[in-house]
Order: sequence, then C-alpha cells, then structure tokens
Amino acid sequence: MSDDEGQKSGADLARSLLAAARKTAKANPSKKNRKVKPTRTSRDPTTFADALTGLVAERAWSGDVNVGALFGTWPELVGSELASHVAPLSCHEGELVLRADSTAWATQVRLLAEELKARIDSQLGTGIVKTITVNGPVAPSWKKGPRSVRGGRGPRDTYG
Repeated sequence: MSDDEGQKSGADLARSLLAAARKTAKANPSKKNRKVKPTRTSRDPTTFADALTGLVAERAWSGDVNVGALFGTWPELVGSELASHVAPLSCHEGELVLRADSTAWATQVRLLAEELKARIDSQLGTGIVKTITVNGPVAPSWKKGPRSVRGGRGPRDTYG
C-alpha cells in the first residue's frame, strides 16, 4: 500500500478498489465474472402490492376485487351528478342492482343502462356486469304496530 492510498478516505479507497476490479473483470472475461440473473424464491422479500396480487390470483378473487372496485370508484365511473342520485346496492353473478332516489332518475338510468355497462366494461374489465337492474325509491310503509286489519286503510283512516 502506497502513501497515497493511506491518505484516502474509506469511500475513496472503496471506489478505487471497485474500479480496479471492474478493469480486471473486463480484461479477463471468465464464467465467474459473468452476471447471473438471480432467481426469486418464495422466501425472498416482496412488496405488499405484489403479495396481494399473487394472493388474489391464487384464490381466484379477481371478480370480487373488480366488484369492489366498481363500488369504490362509482362516482368516478358514472360522474358525480349521477352518483349523487343513483347508488349501487349489489352485484351478484353479473347482475348490478342500482337504487335511484327518484322515479325520474330511475327511468333515466334505465335508458342509459347499455352506455353505463359499456363504461364499466372499459374501465374495470369485460364481464363484471352482464345486466343492470334499476330500482326506484322505496315507498314509505303505512303499517304501524304488530296488528293490522285486512282491507283496512291503516292509520290513514283517521284523516277525515
């Protein structure tokens, strides 16, 4: 070791040794010096996203994940105005059930059902939604209490 190398810092010394090793490797290409692509084993660390993707594929949950994405991204898929009046209730075996807050919105969505299905297919994948069922608002129940009379008007008969 010369005096010049004794004055170098540890990082400088490491750089010079690495440069010398690279020069030697280029001058003497043998089987030992070739780069070998490492193979992954199940014990190697992986990212959470890769592990989750592997688990979804292994368990064949991709359909359920896509349905979850449909519910999670509903406002982005259909637009904020439509999403404020129409909400997805369920999606089972390709049938998407929607609930509209008025009969006018229910009728409008029924007319736009094919366009809506095409947008879902393009954004999330084909085959997630096969049919779309749109339900209007639920009418209030006039039945109060555990007992009722058949054919009776219920609480409305006291209106006059």
